[in-house]
Order: sequence, then structure tokens, then C-alpha cells
Amino acid sequence: QVQLVEFGGGLVQPGGSLRLSCAASGFTFSNYVMNWYRQAPGKERELVALITQLGSMTDYGDSVKGRFTMSRDNGKNMVYLQMNSLKSEDTAVYYCNAQSVFSKTTAPRWSWGQGTQVTVSA
Repeated sequence: QVQLVEFGGGLVQPGGSLRLSCAASGFTFSNYVMNWYRQAPGKERELVALITQLGSMTDYGDSVKGRFTMSRDNGKNMVYLQMNSLKSEDTAVYYCNAQSVFSKTTAPRWSWGQGTQVTVSA
């Protein structure tokens, strides 16, 4: 079955960096656009970043543009999110997923994994 396992979160000070990873299995990884979402307490889940099947194009939510970088390794079925210049408002649980089309309005394909907690605090 499909598995999405996110890891790499933690506690970081404002201005710091973290690198999140997501291990995917159970589907043909290279056929899918991959994405990262996040959900802060009391808020809806929001799209953070997405990347095309071969990694040639990325797109980001307005709140993270210029600070976050998404990448993928099709040989390892992994996606990554490099997060720099972190702010307190980046505090959330971060999830990866797949989608069929490179579009910010396309719904995620699979059920959510457990996510990884990112807390930005002094």
C-alpha cells in the first residue's frame, strides 16, 4: 500500500534552517508531481511547495517563496524540503503527498502520513 513517511522536523530558533525528508512507497513515484503541505494549530492545511515528476520545475506558496527549496530523488523515492530563514509562523506539522498535475489547485492523491512537527521558537 501507499506509504508516505515524513521526518526531519524539530525545534529551531527563528532565522534557522531545517531539512525535511519524505520517503514514498507503494506507487510509481516518478510518475507523480510531489508536494509538501503544512498545517498549523487551528488552521487549514496549506500547500507549501510542489515539484514536477523530473524535478525540473518547482512552485511555492507565497509565504515561503525565496526561503524554502523543494527537491526530489527519483532513484530513492524521496522528496526534500530545505527551509531557511525560518519564522515563528512556519510552525506547523509538515506533510508530503503526490498529485497528478503540476498545479496549485490539484488535490493530493493519497491519504496523509503522520507528518513531521516543525517548531520555530526562541
